[in-house]
Amino acid sequence: MREEIRQINALAEAESAFIENILQEFGKVIVGQTYLAERLLIGLLCDGHLLLEGVPGLGKTLAVKTLSEIIQAKFQRIQFTPDLLPSDLLGTLIYNQATQEFIPKLGPIFANFILADEINRAPAKVQSALLEAMQEKQVTLGGHSYKLEDPFLVLATQNPIEQEGTYHLPEAQIDRFFMKLNITYPTKKEEKLIIDRVALNDLPKTEKRIQVQHIQKAKQIVKQIYVDEKIKDYVVDIVFASREPEKYNLKDLANFIEYGASPRASISLIKAAKAHAFLRHRGYVTPEDIKAVGKDVLRHRIIPSFEAEAEEIDADKIVSRVFNEIEVP
Repeated sequence: MREEIRQINALAEAESAFIENILQEFGKVIVGQTYLAERLLIGLLCDGHLLLEGVPGLGKTLAVKTLSEIIQAKFQRIQFTPDLLPSDLLGTLIYNQATQEFIPKLGPIFANFILADEINRAPAKVQSALLEAMQEKQVTLGGHSYKLEDPFLVLATQNPIEQEGTYHLPEAQIDRFFMKLNITYPTKKEEKLIIDRVALNDLPKTEKRIQVQHIQKAKQIVKQIYVDEKIKDYVVDIVFASREPEKYNLKDLANFIEYGASPRASISLIKAAKAHAFLRHRGYVTPEDIKAVGKDVLRHRIIPSFEAEAEEIDADKIVSRVFNEIEVP
């Protein structure tokens, strides 16, 4: 087993070298936002889609577009509005009079990177159509299935400050997102650099190009990354502590949690930790990898109670308490 771990570690170290190139090129265009860049890569390596919450103007669109350019992939931005229809997203069938046949006109979802801007502005049918495509990696039109691109990454955004004209995303649908990211404002130093780079000069261009095949190969290596049984037990304890806090010396949290994390959380924690280890050029998962991705994986899967909201205790605070209490292997 030790020899096998050494082999996987050496393989991960060698094959993850291109990650530095991606982050370097990303940093030429996007100031700061290393957290966002790494989470985009984790989602890409795990075939997991991201739900992003942040105020307008933080560079979400530019970040996804830049990453798609670096790996030579197709990018589409879709603005979700109340009058959007599923066919506007997936495509439709058009009748060809010359051949007397219906031919498919594929929608904008047939791209590698999809930015679903303000997903909560679209009605439930459109949200469901997007989430079905995300889950099944295919679209059905007129009885025929059409596979989506590979790789395929959806970054759906929500505006946390404007609720007028929005539709609530059901918890069952939110749970299908691999991670939920909270993007904050840049620092003073970063904002000054943004002014110098964007407002006073032309936006820099990326130079290095990473082939899509690199990503596909990396995805197979990430699946092989070693996870010890103690790490698995650690993840299970974390998830169960969100469901049964009184059994993990977290009795005071019992009234603050309406619903704990689903089994999908355990799967996502392991997968995200493996990708995080790969980004760190390692072939094995450590507890630090679990902690690094913990909030992103769990914050949208733990539903705080009304009492928690009254006490201004959100999911992030609950997750922090859980991680502080559960013994690290």
